[in-house]
Amino acid sequence: MLETKEIPLNLIDAGEHEQRFAYADEEFEDLKASLRKDGVLVPIIVKPAGDRFIIIQGHRRTRAAAEVGLTTIPAQIQTGDSALSQRTAFIVQMFHKDPTPVELAVAIAKAVAAGEDSLQDLARGLHRSVDWVKRQVALLDWPDDVLQTIHAGQLSVAAASNLAEVDNDAYRAFLLEQAAKNGATARTTAAWLQAYRASLPAPEALQAQPAPPGSPAPALTPQAPCLCCGVTHRVDELSHVPLCARCIPAVRRLGLQAGT
Repeated sequence: MLETKEIPLNLIDAGEHEQRFAYADEEFEDLKASLRKDGVLVPIIVKPAGDRFIIIQGHRRTRAAAEVGLTTIPAQIQTGDSALSQRTAFIVQMFHKDPTPVELAVAIAKAVAAGEDSLQDLARGLHRSVDWVKRQVALLDWPDDVLQTIHAGQLSVAAASNLAEVDNDAYRAFLLEQAAKNGATARTTAAWLQAYRASLPAPEALQAQPAPPGSPAPALTPQAPCLCCGVTHRVDELSHVPLCARCIPAVRRLGLQAGT
């Protein structure tokens, strides 16, 4: 159960994970200006630690309140079964500070492995489903090059999920490079995955299971769709014509006009 009350700032500890959050930014200055004018409108969340309290949510509000000279802050106190561990509290804070999907998945996986909170606790703290938490942990089983591309912000998780199923390392590396350069969507990578599976022997394509570790990979020639007709061809059957996004429609229009 959550009890809300005014708590003296000198009784509140940030906890071991405060260093994850930066305060020298324009958003933080805006927060301080708001607190000077209206005070703290949204209570922070804390849990008891002896006669003191540890922040679960609201590190920035607490820091801003102190910097503008407030001596107390409204807080919801988590007790009993509603209290989250500090590890889960850290993940909740990360979730609100826009970490990369890989950073978040690593933090969630560590919390699951530590066993301090159940999957239900993690899901509750993040306001997500248990299945969502499980998917975050499973993401770390994807190939390293896929995770690196996601972490670098070059590819969305949805688009990368298709390439994670390409078990030929060289071909996957080629597709990742193309995806990162061209900003491939999930729909695009799904078409690439379909083309890859179509190039495999029928039984393998139907089952779509990764090859056993150490087994030789099938010899594949990378494929890509034609810019104009959209049909997939071997890359050695395509010319390399670098075009920007604005010129591609113009080229297509010229091609259509020439064909009439």
